[in-house]
Amino acid sequence: MELENFGVALEALMASGAANYGDCESIEELHRLHARFESFVTEATAAFEVGEEWAAEGAKTAASWLATRCHVSRRVAKRRVRLGRTLRHLPECARAWREGAIGIDQAQALASARRHRTEASMDRDETMLVAQATELGFEDFNRALDYWTQLADPDGADAADEERKARRDVFVESSLSGMWLGQMTLDPVSGSIVSNELNRLEHALFEADCAAAKERLGHTARIDELARTSGQRRADALVEMATRSRSAPVEGIRPAPLFSVFVGYETLHGRICELENGTVLAPSALEPWLDSAYFERAIFTLGNRVDVSVRARLFSGGTRRAIELRDRICTHPHCYEPAESCQVDHIETYASGGETTQENGRLLCGFHNRLRNQREHQGEQRQRPPPSAA
Repeated sequence: MELENFGVALEALMASGAANYGDCESIEELHRLHARFESFVTEATAAFEVGEEWAAEGAKTAASWLATRCHVSRRVAKRRVRLGRTLRHLPECARAWREGAIGIDQAQALASARRHRTEASMDRDETMLVAQATELGFEDFNRALDYWTQLADPDGADAADEERKARRDVFVESSLSGMWLGQMTLDPVSGSIVSNELNRLEHALFEADCAAAKERLGHTARIDELARTSGQRRADALVEMATRSRSAPVEGIRPAPLFSVFVGYETLHGRICELENGTVLAPSALEPWLDSAYFERAIFTLGNRVDVSVRARLFSGGTRRAIELRDRICTHPHCYEPAESCQVDHIETYASGGETTQENGRLLCGFHNRLRNQREHQGEQRQRPPPSAA
């Protein structure tokens, strides 16, 4: 009966028109209700598995019945059944999901972290972890959960890192048309090395394309006016990497740094071991690199710091690097652009007397930096008095 009532209410909601719910408040509420409904479906699926009604139709498992009758992939069906099964051991997670405080991504992450060797720790820390899931963005929560997993099961973390490294694979093959096709799977450290260099070369090619287009057109070019697309520049950057590798001597001096890792002193800040992009590593993953590592110290404290001149126009040197390490991504709440693609912006503008210091600096991607400047310019125009009559 209640399910029929829900169907009627859903029909009425849909008939009212989705366009009427396109505001921020409605979208947030819709996602909260969607999370609650997914929680209900998952718990009902767990009850369905226990009841074994699916066996009467000859299905081997509840997941196989779901895949056939509900038209979902077997992967999704298995994940739903497994999640419902695990939720019985995660009452706080189930409650928060049922209330719409977290979604399926957080619930799935918590369920995946509960393994045989972490059961006791999860029983002890579940309330704390659920609180973090409700307060943090998903990426930050996932990072915190990775650290918790390392502490709860350090041997398992080392084994998982070795397993990730063992899955590395690259292939490049020529197709019938003569085009070359490829794919790569790299562990976090190796992937960071390749990605950093590929991005660096692609950015250099982008700057060259912008300069050539400006000279050709006589004005700053739009993206669609450049000679190459982003994908074409990345392809050319990969060829450039191979060309430089071929021309470099085998015993040549290695560039540094190839990648950046954040490592914290246990007594000062707790366990920290992650790449600059936020990927959490097991400390054992760094062992092969330590004999050729360069160490960069960055201590974030109010005293004993060195800044460039507080009235310098642009952030540079140690001050810029400190802000990149501190923020790591664009500081706009709806943006995740990495530091290498961002600009360092004055919080209090330079024109209004803002100083070029760490406290007054922040990372903003080009889009959000321009957006801020446009809004401030529009605000100045609104405040500007109308010109007097001639």
